[in-house]
Amino acid sequence: MTRITVQSRTGPDGTLRLDLPLGKELADRDVSITIEPDSSVPQQEHLEFLRTTAGAWQGDFERPAPNCPEERDTL
Repeated sequence: MTRITVQSRTGPDGTLRLDLPLGKELADRDVSITIEPDSSVPQQEHLEFLRTTAGAWQGDFERPAPNCPEERDTL
């Protein structure tokens, strides 16, 4: 059987739902499914970064002065 790779995401309840139409020629056969987290996204590192930086801002927000258009000689 040909290997099929599907990118999917678990729902908020932690349940993964898959619907894979494989075709009539593969009907009534046993299949094996391997689940592994997508390692291309360093989710744990990202979550740790958010935990350490969330709420860390101290001080007032500053807004720079608006850019005033330069004055030019009239034509």
